[in-house]
Amino acid sequence: MSFYRNAVWFVKGMQEYTKSGYEAAAKHFAPADLDVNLSGRSFMVTGANSGIGKATAQEIAKRGGIVHMICRNKGRAETAKDEIVAQSKNENVHVHIVDMSSARQVWEFAQNFSQNNKLHVLINNAGCMVNQRELTEEGLEKNFATNTLGTYILTTALIPAMKKVEDPR
Repeated sequence: MSFYRNAVWFVKGMQEYTKSGYEAAAKHFAPADLDVNLSGRSFMVTGANSGIGKATAQEIAKRGGIVHMICRNKGRAETAKDEIVAQSKNENVHVHIVDMSSARQVWEFAQNFSQNNKLHVLINNAGCMVNQRELTEEGLEKNFATNTLGTYILTTALIPAMKKVEDPR
């Protein structure tokens, strides 16, 4: 990358991706934009048992949405679900165990899910950062399989189902 591009990216980053950048942007936020009733709308969140995915699932549940948590680890998923249900008082939280690095598993899940459920919003949050080269059972590099291929398969497989509902995202 050229010196000019690096300098521009550094300045932009300092202005927009720091605490002061957030505080400057927050002056233009309208708090009422977050007061949304999501009752009757169905959301799928990948990687929903921790971090941003869990926080997203929590907020959706708090606002009355139907939450489908896509997680790899059943124990952690059930623990997160119990916390979300307890905090939100919303029983419409469902756990689906899917390894996003397994193309076959993602495809089969999406096909089965589409036949039995409505989906309004898909939130692709799951990801990994494996530092050592690691292959999946299907012989794919794990970072690629999880972060790119699994997300692509899930999204493309669910598009037909999402076209059947009003205002899909």
